[in-house]
Amino acid sequence: MPIAVTIRDVPEDVRDALGRYAQQQGQSLQAFLLALLTRQARFAWNQGILAAVGRELEAGGGAGITAPDAAHVLAAARAERDSQPFAAGDME
Repeated sequence: MPIAVTIRDVPEDVRDALGRYAQQQGQSLQAFLLALLTRQARFAWNQGILAAVGRELEAGGGAGITAPDAAHVLAAARAERDSQPFAAGDME
């Protein structure tokens, strides 16, 4: 269920610059900011995947010859991510 997020004390020039940029992109400020926040949350999710892979590699002494191709692993993880609703716990 979507919730409202409020950001207080945004300088007027910052709000105006973001509004102009959103308008140039053919978006409302709200749509632009939602896309920006979503992109940032997904970036954080990807960082979590990379950290988990790093921990697994360190624990196992590195990748062996039979390790799957990294591009396939990332593609599968992204497909899984995109098929599920975003949750705050995904960023950890």
